[in-house]
Amino acid sequence: MPLKEIRAVGVIGLGRMGLPMARHLVAAGFDVRAFDVQARARAAAESVDIPIPPSCRAVAGASDAVLVVVGSESEVERAVSGADGIIHGAKPGTVLMIAATVAPNYAISLARRVEPHGLRVADVPVARGEAAAEAGRLLVFAGGAAEVLDRCDPVLTSFADRVCRVGDVGAGQAAKAINNMLLWACLCASVEGLDLGEAMGVDRETLRAALLHGSGANWALETRADGRPALWAEKDMAIVLQEAERLGVAAPVSETVTQAIRAFKAARGLPAAPTDRTDVPT
Repeated sequence: MPLKEIRAVGVIGLGRMGLPMARHLVAAGFDVRAFDVQARARAAAESVDIPIPPSCRAVAGASDAVLVVVGSESEVERAVSGADGIIHGAKPGTVLMIAATVAPNYAISLARRVEPHGLRVADVPVARGEAAAEAGRLLVFAGGAAEVLDRCDPVLTSFADRVCRVGDVGAGQAAKAINNMLLWACLCASVEGLDLGEAMGVDRETLRAALLHGSGANWALETRADGRPALWAEKDMAIVLQEAERLGVAAPVSETVTQAIRAFKAARGLPAAPTDRTDVPT
């Protein structure tokens, strides 16, 4: 029997990424309901006519797929398995779409744990940042069974202009982890280079503009990523280092980037990111 088409989509997490993604889903014609633990976020969604049921459980009960766009593994865990979590309301066949950035082995564990509840998991973390979310031009690293991702394609392409299928569940998070490691490495290197150039007497903005035409050009340099708070950088690097240690892969660059991002944020008085993880159930 063919799998059911996704028409009703729940969105859990209505922050700087989740709310614009929800708006694009509405514009694409999906029946959208959403929830966030923050009253201000719920009010923002209601102001653009997105219905807000009272819990993740209630959202799931009215949805063919639930998109989880929160900040950490512990938040994913509460949204999925908490007292009013998704698994308590979702119908068999519902797709759980994990757009949050989590460790690959956590995504794999979650898929295994929700399967007895009749849920299928699409591992779909997003990249390119808030401006791309607003514009509907996100990049999705997609992991999961082909038939599940086929169902999800119309959902994903409502807010993304590129969906890269990279493997099974866990592969999406692996690709996102490497993407983020490269992002933070480029940011730290770009800042260090601009600082050095300025110390040598070259105007900082003139140097930045010139470098964008050279082989050292990168996204962080182009978008002035050093002017944003890099909120989740430490969490991203913790995932990379945890995976490297688990797999026995040497990661000296990632170790250096971890220290460099801490120094970058400390020098600017930026808040450190939460790095909490759940204990991954077996």
